[in-house]
Amino acid sequence: MAAAESTSLSPSQAEEPPKLSDLLDRGWKLYEEVDTTNDPIAATHIQVKIKRGITQLEEATRMVAQLDLFSRNEDLEEVATTDLKYLMLPVLLGALTMKQVNLAKRLEQVQIARCYFLDFLKRCKEYNISKFELPKTNENSAGTLEEEPANGPPKPPDLIAMATVRAAKIERYTQRKDTEAKLSEIKAAVDSGQADDEIVRDFYLLNLRKWIAVSLEEIESIDQEIEILTRMDVLKQSSAEPSQSKRPPMKPFILTKDAVQARVFGAGYPSLPTMSVDDWYEQHRKKNALPDQGIPRSTEDVDAEEREQEEKEKRVENDDEEALQKARDWDNWKDTHRRGYGNRKNMG
Repeated sequence: MAAAESTSLSPSQAEEPPKLSDLLDRGWKLYEEVDTTNDPIAATHIQVKIKRGITQLEEATRMVAQLDLFSRNEDLEEVATTDLKYLMLPVLLGALTMKQVNLAKRLEQVQIARCYFLDFLKRCKEYNISKFELPKTNENSAGTLEEEPANGPPKPPDLIAMATVRAAKIERYTQRKDTEAKLSEIKAAVDSGQADDEIVRDFYLLNLRKWIAVSLEEIESIDQEIEILTRMDVLKQSSAEPSQSKRPPMKPFILTKDAVQARVFGAGYPSLPTMSVDDWYEQHRKKNALPDQGIPRSTEDVDAEEREQEEKEKRVENDDEEALQKARDWDNWKDTHRRGYGNRKNMG
């Protein structure tokens, strides 16, 4: 933590605007509380602390810009010891922004955090605080994806580049551990206010070098997260579009037995269309949408049987001797033979 400075305000000082050092110390302290807590990061009181810390650090950043504390024309030795800690403002803002939990605005949050981390690295590079390579400007951070080659096999991975990246990560990890060990040794003296100017300066420089390693790792992680979030947005947009046009709803109609009934019902219900069974069957046959192919008999066969039965009844009613005799013989045969007689398959 920064050198111990009284952050409590007396009642007479309550109305005065906060000092720059107080704003940084409060924001830094809130970050350490959030970073070391065992409570869920999505808890309401944790998110409140994060927002409060971001507000404090943003106000401090505006004051630093107004005071024009840093210049590209000066060297690191020319920066006052008490001003070194203000170089950490953007990296603390980036770290707090990454801890915000809002799925709807996650892509925007990681893009803002990347800008903070990159701004911090550029400032440290200008002052030559540590030797490192700036991350390449990632055009994908704006939300666009690189087009993959449509033709040909995918390119094989560059093993030399992968080995170089791995070696750089190992070196950064080792340096970060050494830096944290040195910080733990002098932190107590700085917080107590008993450290001299040289120890305080080393304390802030060690913090800057530690945050350089953290920022490089965070930017790599952010670039991967941006790509995933952008692909998720593309998938959501494609799934939201209808895959196929919906079939228009079928209009209601009266299904009649023949064309004559269609004309009769059509005259009685002019607002409701009518069609015969044959018309309905022919219409569905053209559309290849027949509901059932297992119909045992066609409509023509049924009509033929009905006409034959009607003719038999008419001949009996007209006293046709041949028809009458057949009907009597059939009645006598049914009286002397039970149903199914002689039909071995039926076994009735």
